[in-house]
Amino acid sequence: MRPIQFDPFGEPVAASSEPGRATATSRVALRFGVALFWGLVVVIVAARAAYFDPDFAERFGNVAAAIGHLRTIVGA
Repeated sequence: MRPIQFDPFGEPVAASSEPGRATATSRVALRFGVALFWGLVVVIVAARAAYFDPDFAERFGNVAAAIGHLRTIVGA
């Protein structure tokens, strides 16, 4: 006998009539989702590597210095 499952509100969940078919569909959806996720990871990392700008971090230092000069001028 299978244990009774409950939804988040405490109501019992009815057992599905075709458990084999739902698991096959969910497996396909899971594999598609995992493949889509890792495909996007590869594309994003490849794009970051292709368009890498080594001076990008230095620009933030310039902005921080400009804000520091602005604060001394304003007197804050």
